[in-house]
Amino acid sequence: MEKKLLMPSMLKPGDTIGIAAPASPFDRNRFNKGVSVLESMGFNIYIPEEIYNVKGYLAGEDYQRAAIINNLFSEKKIKAVFFARGGFGSMKLLPLLDYKTISKNPKILIGYSDISALLSAIYKKCGLISFHGPMLTTLADAPKKTIHAMLSVLTSQSDIKIKPKRAVVLNPGRVSGTLLGGNLSTLCHLTGTPYLPYFKDCILVIEDRGEALYRIDRMLTHMKLAGYFKGLAGLALGSFTECGQVKEIYKLIQDLFKEYDIPVLAGLEAGHGKENITIPFGLKADLDTDSKMLSIKWQ
Repeated sequence: MEKKLLMPSMLKPGDTIGIAAPASPFDRNRFNKGVSVLESMGFNIYIPEEIYNVKGYLAGEDYQRAAIINNLFSEKKIKAVFFARGGFGSMKLLPLLDYKTISKNPKILIGYSDISALLSAIYKKCGLISFHGPMLTTLADAPKKTIHAMLSVLTSQSDIKIKPKRAVVLNPGRVSGTLLGGNLSTLCHLTGTPYLPYFKDCILVIEDRGEALYRIDRMLTHMKLAGYFKGLAGLALGSFTECGQVKEIYKLIQDLFKEYDIPVLAGLEAGHGKENITIPFGLKADLDTDSKMLSIKWQ
């Protein structure tokens, strides 16, 4: 069935951005620097006091972290939801989110890494277009390209053309499909749950950090055996930071996806690398390995 998409309104100067902390505790200094980056763009920032809670390796109790997200979506003045950081903990909130309230109040949702669990679940349950992009603690020292790309995507429904500087074609072709994805290890751990969409007719974007080659193999093989890649239209690889030799990762992916014979383009500056451009998930996109381009359209 064709999913009815929910389009969030784009940000304008003077809009209020709400901050949540659904995963791990965060560094206050880096967080404050990230807040300053958003304020310098002309946005007002709303910070719930509860985001500073700490419970071991989590930023507070599960119900507290989920309540913050639910409240931010229910507040009419909040136009976007950003996150303090990733780490671990977002998937624990998935049964606690108020998907009806989220559906009735579509707004910008942006993050990456562990936040991929939220992007995935909210798309699956609500059809909300979300954004794979920076968080507050990563904005603290983000390069200009990352900041400019984020601002451009979140303030304008202009066509987006992504041409990686170091693009590598792992399998040639041209294809159109719905753009989805996120952090590989997070997506893998959602396999078999009600919160991960199947990727039929989709262009899948994946990235990761600190995973050995055999673990990348195991995760992709797990998802493959579970049928999540059946009917996949194309594959785009973001950064695989601190994951060993990138050539070995590319060879592994060529072997695992060989039977599908789909276009595979590597080298997107998305994920845990130095640059992390913002990519909208849920929109239609074209992947063309001849031009080494990923093109995304709002209409």
